[in-house]
Amino acid sequence: MQTAAKNGIAQQAEIGAETQTARQTWFAGAISVATSHWPEYLIEAACLGLFMVSACSFTVLLQHPGAILRQMFPSAFLRRLLIGVAMGLTAIALIYSPWGKQSGAHLNPSITLTFYRLGKIGSWDAWFYVVAQFVGGTLGVLLSASIWGDAIAEQNVRYAATVPGGHGSGVAFVAELVISFLMMTMVLNVSNSARIARFTGVIAGALVATYITIESPLSGMSMSPARSFASAVPGRIWNSLWIYFTAPPIGMMLAAQVYLWLRGKHAVFCAKLHHDNDKPCIFRCNYQALLTPITLKETM
Repeated sequence: MQTAAKNGIAQQAEIGAETQTARQTWFAGAISVATSHWPEYLIEAACLGLFMVSACSFTVLLQHPGAILRQMFPSAFLRRLLIGVAMGLTAIALIYSPWGKQSGAHLNPSITLTFYRLGKIGSWDAWFYVVAQFVGGTLGVLLSASIWGDAIAEQNVRYAATVPGGHGSGVAFVAELVISFLMMTMVLNVSNSARIARFTGVIAGALVATYITIESPLSGMSMSPARSFASAVPGRIWNSLWIYFTAPPIGMMLAAQVYLWLRGKHAVFCAKLHHDNDKPCIFRCNYQALLTPITLKETM
């Protein structure tokens, strides 16, 4: 009996030691990655914050009843077009900026998690990217509130929040899923083509502009849990937030799955939206293979 008890105590001590070692390894891994890649995390936060400042600012300028531009352009469609062009250009500027070239300019947890699903991002990098995007986006809206004051809370502005349109939550969910699917399909096919990869950011910006102009009456046009959360927090606009936490990642994951079926995992070379630059890459990168032509001899 004493021997069995001693054996049990020894086994418990061994399990406890293994658990402690695992926790130390887990913590050490997080610290190591964060210490090495913190500039990319800060860039993701700053870029989404800037995107949200742009979104809030143009929404105030074009949707607030007292704004001169709102009075100049009475057409709701034209105002959406102008906001869409402004936000598309904002996205393009961020993607091709030195910061965007370094972090990869995801600016969206749905994109980050999809590339994680594809094996191009380490688990800690994915986690820190997502946290940075939520924090940066929210700070961007709070900064906008300090700039615009009460105007940002006006009924037609509402912190540039994304909310379902008049057709209801079901239509908004489907719309978000579809536009997210199409965006990620474009990103994967264009960024993994040596011939047109450099145009990924331009096409992404054009899609943002198109979606805001045409699709936003259905869902508000988000594609990003962090973007919707950033507006929801200061505005306390929680209705239907679940749509923007589920439909965009599902849509992008579906796009990734279709891409894998059609082209295979080997055809995903990196997780950057713009890679042809001299910035460091923290991802599981194989971009040089995309640029290296395969000769007939090598395939035989």
